[in-house]
Amino acid sequence: MNKEEELLVKRIQDLAKIADLKCMTTFSDFLNLNEQNILHQTLQKFPWIHCETSGGYEGAERQIAAFVPDALSYRMEDVSSDSGFSPFSWPISCIRIEPLNLKFAEPLSHRDILGALMHLGIERSRMGDIAVCENQFYLFCHESMASLICSELTRIRHTSVRCITTDAADFVYTPKTKEMTGSVASIRLDALMAVAFQSSRSSLLSLISDGKVFVNGKLITTNAYAPKDGDLISARGEGKFRFVSSSGQTKKGRCLVKIEKYI
Repeated sequence: MNKEEELLVKRIQDLAKIADLKCMTTFSDFLNLNEQNILHQTLQKFPWIHCETSGGYEGAERQIAAFVPDALSYRMEDVSSDSGFSPFSWPISCIRIEPLNLKFAEPLSHRDILGALMHLGIERSRMGDIAVCENQFYLFCHESMASLICSELTRIRHTSVRCITTDAADFVYTPKTKEMTGSVASIRLDALMAVAFQSSRSSLLSLISDGKVFVNGKLITTNAYAPKDGDLISARGEGKFRFVSSSGQTKKGRCLVKIEKYI
């Protein structure tokens, strides 16, 4: 564990202690997959910490952790989960980013949006996911950043844009995916990644050994790991895909697999 990861563990413990001492819910910044993995490892070591996570919508990759004091966590347990009751509100705002004039707008990417935001001096940890929806982008950010973004983000590359705070409850996101099939010698992490990313297994090994591959948000460092049907696999710098299923074998005894790659 490097120095930054050690500091994150200390920050998690401090937020949990403050929550209990002051009887108030405390929140982390947005955590990436590696940081979420560290969070869950820490929670296993300190079972007294009550923690919830959210990225503003179902399926969000980057998430904020909420540390809930005992008094509030008991209330959460006493109320049915489908009642809609929550003892706190998430400090997450949803901002719709769209061209001022679609006719003269240039194609923009996730990278373009992120670059423009960081050019404003906003740290990545204060921003969650950026969802691409046709000619609009939806940014989830810490609520303290919403006003600044809406007033200062007026241009991305050569395209003039407007930013509008919207209700996250109205946000419905269906990511674009494409179905891919292939054959592998066995159901192993490196073999499935080779099918998804159209690359050789050997060229992907460093991603796994360098701690850049996550299965359902859990860090995996062995290429022989065997994913199960439905597992979501993310590789930093490459993308993510879902292992749908294995559907029989070829005449040569190789496993036929189906995956759903996010594009």
